Formats: sequence, C-alpha cells, structure tokens
Amino acid sequence: MDSNVANKEILTNAFYMATPSQSWTGLWAHPGSDAMSYNRLGFWTDLARTAERGLIDGIFLADGLGIHDVYRGSPDAIMRAGGMFPVNDPMMMIPAMAAATSDLCFGVTANSSYEPPYLLARRFSTLDHLTEGRVSWNVVTGFQPSAARAMGVEPVRHDQRYDVAEEYMDLMYRLWEQSWEDGAAVRDRERRVFTDPARVHRIRTEGRYACEAFHPCEPSPQRTPFIYSAGASARGMRFAGTHAEAAFMSVSDKGHASRIVDGYRKAAVDAGRGADSVKVFNAITVVVAPTEAEARDIEAQCREFSDGEGNLAMLSGFIGQDLSKYGWDDPVEHVESDAMQSVLDAMTRENGGRTVRIRDIASFSGLAGSEAYVVGSPSQVCDELISWVDGTGIDGFNLVRTIEPGGLRSFTELVVPELQDRGRYKTAYRPGTFREKLFPDGGPHLPADHIGSRYRRTGVAAGGSAS
Repeated sequence: MDSNVANKEILTNAFYMATPSQSWTGLWAHPGSDAMSYNRLGFWTDLARTAERGLIDGIFLADGLGIHDVYRGSPDAIMRAGGMFPVNDPMMMIPAMAAATSDLCFGVTANSSYEPPYLLARRFSTLDHLTEGRVSWNVVTGFQPSAARAMGVEPVRHDQRYDVAEEYMDLMYRLWEQSWEDGAAVRDRERRVFTDPARVHRIRTEGRYACEAFHPCEPSPQRTPFIYSAGASARGMRFAGTHAEAAFMSVSDKGHASRIVDGYRKAAVDAGRGADSVKVFNAITVVVAPTEAEARDIEAQCREFSDGEGNLAMLSGFIGQDLSKYGWDDPVEHVESDAMQSVLDAMTRENGGRTVRIRDIASFSGLAGSEAYVVGSPSQVCDELISWVDGTGIDGFNLVRTIEPGGLRSFTELVVPELQDRGRYKTAYRPGTFREKLFPDGGPHLPADHIGSRYRRTGVAAGGSAS
C-alpha cells in the first residue's frame, strides 16, 4: 500500500453500461429511474452534464458481447430483469457526451479476444480525436462462453486469454505509436500536401494477428488512449502491471483490497515501472441523503425494486456457477472455472471471514465479496470513502448505479462538497488529456517506463518491422 495517503485526492468514475441495469438488476422499474431511456441520446448527454457538474473524473462504461445464461441454463431471468441485456455498443454514445462536456473523461470497455485489432485501433484513435484526448480503453479478455459462441469460436481458458491479449497489445502499440512520426500530418495548404508519405510507415506483423497496413488515423492527442484493466487474478495483475495506467476492482473487504493494491504496485515494479504508475479504483454502491434516515428509506426502495432472481443470474454468469442449484441458505463455495476468478475469490477466500449465502446475493445490501457499500448522511459517506482510501491505498471509486439519475445527482450535490471541504476532492478539473488529468506530472503520451513507449519511432520494437 502507498504510504503517502494522507490527504490524497479521491478520484471518481460514474460506472455505467448501455443497458437498463447492471450491478443491481431491476432498479430500472423504480418510478424515479430514467434507465428505460438508456437507448436515447438524451439519457447519456444528461448523465455527462450531471457528472461534469460534480467534477466526476470519468464515465466508466462496462460492456459485454454475450448474455448471462448460466443460471438455470437459460438467459430468461436476466432478460426479465433487464440486467446487462439488452445492451448497446458503448462507443456510440461517447462523441455526444464529449460534445456536451469539456473536461469529463470516458473509459470504454472493448474486448481483445474478439475485436480485430486494426479496426479497434482506428476506432480508438477516432474517439481520441473527437474527445480531444479524453478517452481510455478498459482492456478485457472476455469470460462469457455465450460471447465465444456468438463470435463463432471456442472459449479460451482464463490465463490463455491474457497470453492472447499480450499479442494483441503488441499490434495495437505498433499501430498507435510506430506507424506515424510526429508531424507527419503537415497540413500544408500552400504546397497542397496533407501528409508527408516519408514519415508514415507500414506496420508488418505475423502470427495470430498478422497485419500489413498503415494506421489509417493521424496521431491523436494521446496516440495510445489511457489504458484501464479490470483483472485482479494473479495473471490479470501481471497484465495490468505491464499495460494498465488504472485498474478496476470490486471488493468489499478492506484487507483484501489492500492486498490487491499491493499486488498491482508490485506488478508494475516487476514490469520496470514506478510503484504508483497504476491508479486503482474500487467499485462502491453509495446511497446518500441529507440524513441517515432518509438514506435508509432510499435503500429500502432499492431493495424493493431490485430483482433477486436477476441478481442471482448475474452473479452466476460472472462466476460460472449455476446458483439456482443451491438452497437459499447455502453458502457460496469456491470452484475453479474460466469465468471471473477474482469475483469468486472475493466471496469465498478473501471476505474477512464472513459467509456469503445465496439469499445475500439476491438482496440489495452490503454483500461480502462484492463491491464496497455505504448508506448514510453525507458525513457518514465521506467518512467511509476516506477510510477506504487511507486504509487500503486505492485512489478512487467507480460509483455503481442505483436509482438514476437521483443516485449520481445526490452524490454530486451532497458528498462532493463535503469532500471538498475536507480537502479530499478537487475543486476544478485539471487541463489536458485523460492521462494528464490523472497524472498531472506527466504528458499526454505514454510515460517513458511504459512498455508502449518502446514502440515509438526512435526505433522499431523487436519482433516486427515498419517501412
């Protein structure tokens, strides 16, 4: 854990997905929710404006290419609950949200197992241009068998997915960092030359991701977008230590969180980077109101509308176990699978000695092994947020959706001002790109100790060539 945590500024993301509900299924049905408008552009531009008024660092957009169909061997429960299904492409909303804001950043999930790297590199460069450098890529490897079937391929084992992702990243860095020299887009009206061909280089790779191409986009403000990773398994940590500039986890036990943070820091050092090269965010459900009694009333409403079977179906998909086979009071047990190992570890091996039962998963409540959870007045919520940051070394939180837009609005209007009064939250956005906002001592491009910086045109990375 970072020992320099005193008065650390707390970072925040609004954690969303282009779907009616995600972490807590069913809340879209609450009369105060506008989540049924998830497929309308105004939903996303309103969200962006609310987040920017609260100086939220970014909107973190989850995504999935499959459907959770492990529970009872069917997707029916998840369909009824509106849990991560239906789901739209999250990249499509970012330009509109960027146009509605000036400083808010955007993290978007994209899958390295199924997205062709050449096409994804172009999409991210385009987004980086249109947002003026306010975009990041949450690199995921994909764990759902339903996604593999949808893509017409065989599922890949957990650790092997990261091996594939390493090859994937190699090509992405080549396209972003190596194809174009700085200044190659000369934009010379007098000579009528837009691009200097001598300064744009063909990328050639062989193997799994064979490619012979020029990157089709001129260098964007960040070149390589800011990189997130959400893997907290041992293999996921090694990947994050090499590639990620921020990592996302979802745990409720502070001791476990501290160990994960230490793991990310060590992985970064092992990769030749500084221990603080990776910002760490933990998911948290926050229910806040002017008084604790009012917050408890909102919590009761969330509990009423949260879909218990949908919640079970969601977690069944995450951990690769059909929870319908267990009794209501049965504990969740650890079973090795190729699903999200870190989620099951958090619920069984790293939950502070608490037992997680099936009924716990179904209910809207603080769940051992899931994300952090706090209900209360602004003062109570701030106390808990600060306790997490100071006690675990995390840098900030992904704020889990509840009844929206009220949940995020309450956080920005009640929690943010008190954190500012305590000197723990910014009072203005820093200028610059996503990377410069989170690492103000650096620049817009990957830092020198990051593996991606080795691909810059000062030399051609080993194993490939450019011409």
